[in-house]
Amino acid sequence: MTDDEKSNSKEKKEDIEKPKIPKEELVTTTHRVIIDGQEIDYTAQVGTLLIKEEEEGKEPKPKASIFYIAYIRDGISDISKRPITFSFNGGPGSSSVWLHLGVLGPRRVIAEANEKPVNPPYRLVDNNYSLLDLTDLVFIDPVSTGFSRAVPGEKNTQFHEYKKDLKSVAEFIRLFTSRSKRWASPKFLIGESYGTTRAAGLSGVLQDDLGMFLNGIMLISSILNFQTARFNPGNDLPYILFLPTYTATAWYHKLLSPERQKDLQKTIEEVTSFTLKEYTLALMKGDTIPKEERVQILERLADLTGLSREYIAGVNLRINIYKFCKELLRKKHRTVGRLDTRYLGIERDDSNAEPEYDPSYSAIQGPYTATFNHYVFTELNYQNDLPYEILSPIYKTWKYEDYHNQYLNVAETLRDAMSKNPFLKVFVGNGYYDLATPFLATKYTFNHLGLDSGLRKNIIMAYYEAGHMMYLHPPSLVKLRKDLALFIENALIFPSSRLD
Repeated sequence: MTDDEKSNSKEKKEDIEKPKIPKEELVTTTHRVIIDGQEIDYTAQVGTLLIKEEEEGKEPKPKASIFYIAYIRDGISDISKRPITFSFNGGPGSSSVWLHLGVLGPRRVIAEANEKPVNPPYRLVDNNYSLLDLTDLVFIDPVSTGFSRAVPGEKNTQFHEYKKDLKSVAEFIRLFTSRSKRWASPKFLIGESYGTTRAAGLSGVLQDDLGMFLNGIMLISSILNFQTARFNPGNDLPYILFLPTYTATAWYHKLLSPERQKDLQKTIEEVTSFTLKEYTLALMKGDTIPKEERVQILERLADLTGLSREYIAGVNLRINIYKFCKELLRKKHRTVGRLDTRYLGIERDDSNAEPEYDPSYSAIQGPYTATFNHYVFTELNYQNDLPYEILSPIYKTWKYEDYHNQYLNVAETLRDAMSKNPFLKVFVGNGYYDLATPFLATKYTFNHLGLDSGLRKNIIMAYYEAGHMMYLHPPSLVKLRKDLALFIENALIFPSSRLD
């Protein structure tokens, strides 16, 4: 074999062994939808962007292929005045499908009827409550969710960490913004659940690292301070902050006294007052609480939760979320959901301490999975043989490398971003029946933000008689659309954000 033949043979072998980097994709289709009585023509963009890592003296190295769906309104003459909103969900490990097909996008899934799950087959309808009339929308699936994956030769797990996730999503936003020529456009983020953690973190990364200042952040079912949701020995905070949601749940299932069943708002005010006063002080006393006071607290807890006095005494006045979901309707052989306590589960073994599954997730998993796959492959003309990861279990092994032996708290990042950018507005949506991110835990976090008094008016809180995904509930969907639309409009009125 000649030297040339040996060289060609070696090159061919290297080509075979070298992992093939996937190409970026883009499929566009045009559509029309009626929103708030107005016909909106738009272009749907479905595709992938390659996230690359710079190496000194070398070509940038592809690390991951990020899948996205974008909706761009047609006929806009000056895109510098047209807002653009980047959306993602949580998990960590969730795709962006929930906000996409639940409330924001031009098509939505029917997943609830008369406050009950719907039966298969499932269907999509035009979403007359979409925000596409007000803002372009970009739905991002972080690595290992949706169709997003690390490229061949790279590991997905390198992105399964709080800060590394922020870096990859921020890089996608930068790349999309540059290619779409949208640096001059007003910019918003919207996240749900852990997506609110990501959004708050991104407020710092985008602003400090990329110089991208935002106009607004929308937080749906928020968790910024993880201490508020970790039922660990010695941490009494969750027992305190979950209590009003226990009461709301008992109210919904008609387990409270006739007087408290009359008015949900009045009952929530009562339990919140008790929670922040007598109950908090009682738990702070620990084992030194006087016997008489302990009995009084126990009686009030029983009256406000629908649980038995014997059970509350047995857990030392501290009601764990999962045990509550199992215990509340144990005598009826039912459990209540975690994401949405309106939903009921049926289990085989009533003697278990905790539920076997979350009935509120089971109620939405089928409708969103089926309709998304049908929608993306038919109406949006996109093809991909990978399974679309609706909710990957990577949350079980998710890492917080800089936060060992402490609770992650991104509220400080948000405070810092709002202080540096006093025009930044924040919307926070809360469901009364949400035990994943309870409303009082969110209120506690924002009450302890340490924000300058002149900036507090930039935060808007809204409440809904629904769960974690409040848009499942049709009346709450209508209210949420109005609240988000008003927030976006007000966030673009810049003078109102100036400090005195």
